[in-house]
Amino acid sequence: MSITNKISDWEDSHPVAFLGLRVALGMILAIRGIYFLTSIQPLFSVIKESKLGELNMNMTLALVICWVHTLGGTFIILGLLTRISAWAQIPIVLGAILFINLSSSLPHTFQDLLLSIFVLFLSIIFALAGGGKFSMDSYAKEHLL
Repeated sequence: MSITNKISDWEDSHPVAFLGLRVALGMILAIRGIYFLTSIQPLFSVIKESKLGELNMNMTLALVICWVHTLGGTFIILGLLTRISAWAQIPIVLGAILFINLSSSLPHTFQDLLLSIFVLFLSIIFALAGGGKFSMDSYAKEHLL
């Protein structure tokens, strides 16, 4: 039995818990994106000081991260284009884990690393499984198509 079938079976038996995880993931991402948008300078500085600063696209990268988190998190909360939104989060969160949280030169707490790993894990689950029964994707599939 594949991992997607196992996730789908768990979602079928626990749809409210799956909804709660999806909303929690979306809220974490949307709140983080709004936080980065309201104070982009710390994110810009962290990117500039990390290995990603060698790309010389620091502000562009910071803005892309902000908007992908904000819009993707909102879409994940709603269950709209859930798989696409979750797939869009994976490279950003993976980059945060590898280049920011595990970088020895930047001081970050262990909680930041754990939150990033949790968000990566949930993003992978929702990228594979979709939004579930209580999502706009499911509603559109049943009523509009």
